[in-house]
Amino acid sequence: MHHMKREIGLIGLTFVAISGMIGSGWLFAPLQASQYAGPASLISWGIGAVAMLLLAVTFAEISAMLPVPGGIARVPQFSHGNVVSMAMGWSAWVGYNTTAPIEVEAMLHYLAPHADWLYVGEGTGTLSGWGIAICTGLLLVFTLINAAGVKFFAYLNSTLTWAKIGIPLLLAGVIIVTIFDSGNFTSETTGGFAPYGVQGILAAVSSGGVIFAFIGFRHAIDMAGETKNPKFTIPAALLLAVGIAFLLYTLLQTAFIGAVQPDQVANGWKNLSLGHQLGPMAAIASAIGMLWLVSLLNVGAVASTFAAGLVSSGSNGRLALALAQNGFFSRFFMQISSRGVPLYALLLNFVVSSLFFILMPFNEVVALNGAAIVLSFIVGPIAVVALRQLLPDHPRSFKVPAVKLTAGAAFIVATLVVYWSGWDTIWRLGLALLVGFIWFAVGRWVMGRKHIVLDLAEAVWLIPYVIGVALISYLGHFGNGIGVIPFGWDQMLLTALAIAVFWYAQRCKLSKDKFDRYMEEERIFERAEFDAKDITE
Repeated sequence: MHHMKREIGLIGLTFVAISGMIGSGWLFAPLQASQYAGPASLISWGIGAVAMLLLAVTFAEISAMLPVPGGIARVPQFSHGNVVSMAMGWSAWVGYNTTAPIEVEAMLHYLAPHADWLYVGEGTGTLSGWGIAICTGLLLVFTLINAAGVKFFAYLNSTLTWAKIGIPLLLAGVIIVTIFDSGNFTSETTGGFAPYGVQGILAAVSSGGVIFAFIGFRHAIDMAGETKNPKFTIPAALLLAVGIAFLLYTLLQTAFIGAVQPDQVANGWKNLSLGHQLGPMAAIASAIGMLWLVSLLNVGAVASTFAAGLVSSGSNGRLALALAQNGFFSRFFMQISSRGVPLYALLLNFVVSSLFFILMPFNEVVALNGAAIVLSFIVGPIAVVALRQLLPDHPRSFKVPAVKLTAGAAFIVATLVVYWSGWDTIWRLGLALLVGFIWFAVGRWVMGRKHIVLDLAEAVWLIPYVIGVALISYLGHFGNGIGVIPFGWDQMLLTALAIAVFWYAQRCKLSKDKFDRYMEEERIFERAEFDAKDITE
């Protein structure tokens, strides 16, 4: 029996989370946020960081206490049973399987000017046969790097992440030193500091990409089972990663606002447009004649997408492993290689991710990605309170302060994130969940697991939650909703729904007998997968 290995240290795990939060999107995020809020987009980044910290601290307490591989899929098993863990794990797994293809295609987009044979016709966005082959080859590279062992994976990702941090910092510094104009922050001709008021600031958080820039912290949760000294490393890495991402995005936003020329915002911030293949930051670098910086941005864009695809592939291997433990996939995918990684789970994900290039248009893959990932964030706030009651005396190296209040606020944030993803995303989420439930039901018979008792009573709270969010989304303004509910009222309705469901979900937690049984199963698995030295580190 081979073992998983706890070989990721603090820097390694921090950079896993940062790789998820700072992808190629940093090249476009400052423009998108400015179009919604103008200079007040700086406040939007602060709101987004605080919102993600609320979610991150709930996961930090749980993962430090229960550092299991594929935590987003595995943790709800201990608080609300197999049906909830199936829904959350399946949702995240589908999303992760689309993340790597998205990052790979983004990488090819940046390389296209140097290799026009990657696409069928200029500007079509349709991959050629060679393009599909290159994409599949890159997915295979991600798989092979992960298969080489978690230590090598963490080392390579950390190396790439230093570049992902350094290049944006250099860009922001050069802009601030050369063409920064502080008057852009208060110019009356463009509406002052907050031209679109509070609604614009909140719109930048929701629709301007701010909140979605931070959700990559989740990868550290999935790799928690392979960290050294998890009681310290996991919470420290999560808090550090969110803090570093906030500082970097704020600095980029500040540099961008100060670099915009008056004639470019003559028609208002919402009409600002800076065209360049590498985004508005590259357009600014080109405008000031720093072509060497544009070339460096091209390198940064490729490195960012490569690292993001690498991390999502690694995280997804742990998710597939967790789903196999939960009874959703065959136990075959629980096998650990001599390198200490879930090799067959990684290969499963490689095949599934490769099929997305062939079976679905890119825009559909992107929509499915957003739909599938956002739901899994509701797990942390609900589970952290439930586990306080189920494991009241268990030592906790990190404790969420005022846990019910903090977790309740985090659950509201998670619900708003789901809603902000839009109706186009949410109906796909419902379809993905339906497919997952069908697979779960059929799989119990195919895999000979008819004896598994479904924890249906513990999952009842999902019904009003999913229906309520879907209904408000359909009637709201985000993602082609019909717009019946005015902006503001939709947020209040969702907040009320989240508070009610949060209270009800706590009443649906596992009984102590079921909880003890699941914990014993986890101990048996842990003894089989980790040697005694690994467990005590």
